[in-house]
Amino acid sequence: MKIALMPNLTRKEALSVTLGICVTLDKLGAEYSFQPEFKEEFGITNASFLSEDEALSDCDAVIAVGGDGSIIHAAKSAVKFRKPILGVNAGRLAFMAGLEDNELHLLSRLIDGDYTLDKRLMLKVNVLKDDEIISTDYCVNDCLITNEEKQRMSEIDVSFAGSRFNSYLCDGVLISTPTGSTAYSLSAGGPIVDPELESILMTPICPHSLMGRSLAFKPDAVLGVSSAEDVTLCLSADGANPLRIEKGCRAEISRAEFTANFIRIKSENFIDILYRKLAQRR
Repeated sequence: MKIALMPNLTRKEALSVTLGICVTLDKLGAEYSFQPEFKEEFGITNASFLSEDEALSDCDAVIAVGGDGSIIHAAKSAVKFRKPILGVNAGRLAFMAGLEDNELHLLSRLIDGDYTLDKRLMLKVNVLKDDEIISTDYCVNDCLITNEEKQRMSEIDVSFAGSRFNSYLCDGVLISTPTGSTAYSLSAGGPIVDPELESILMTPICPHSLMGRSLAFKPDAVLGVSSAEDVTLCLSADGANPLRIEKGCRAEISRAEFTANFIRIKSENFIDILYRKLAQRR
């Protein structure tokens, strides 16, 4: 089995956790690779060093090491090549992690094929001028639309199926997947949604209104977002560099044509993980 390893070494524990994964994969007879920029840290291992595209096209699975942000970033790369991904926690809560750093022995189940795949709905984000698509991005967790001048509130129009249904005076609008319901959406007052219940969530952030509730839409909904004022909005998908929504443009957010496939090795269900992780924040 060939594994593409994608660690985030800015995490304090990521280097030691990744070296532990290398030792475990050696014992299991698996091949593994890193991108060339990691050669200094992992040159002592039995890894090969390949470009990201080479590693992802050639591997059977991806292992990301870090927190949720690191795992999501790796998942967005893996999904381009339709590869499943396993997250190993080297961060804090890491809802997306399939293994903790003290569970590396369970990697034997990955090599033996003793796992299931959680297929997670993703969102596709198009920015349009008139009806022409000028930029596209995808997200696993959420997309955030705010005023370009982030210290100011904005009046933001939101539409469903082509018809405007509300205008929010707020700091921004967050559109989330069920996977992202335990991330920024939760902090913004949105609901927690089991990822098996496919839906699209919309939450206004700090709305100046008594009616600024979250809404849940069916998974094939198409939501539109635009400025109700003469201002430029910015849209960031999973915290990536923002796309600009200029005056006269709009964003359309809909279900992506593919899913992110997360490897589940343990038998924990969503509620088990939720209570175990959130108990750390009581």
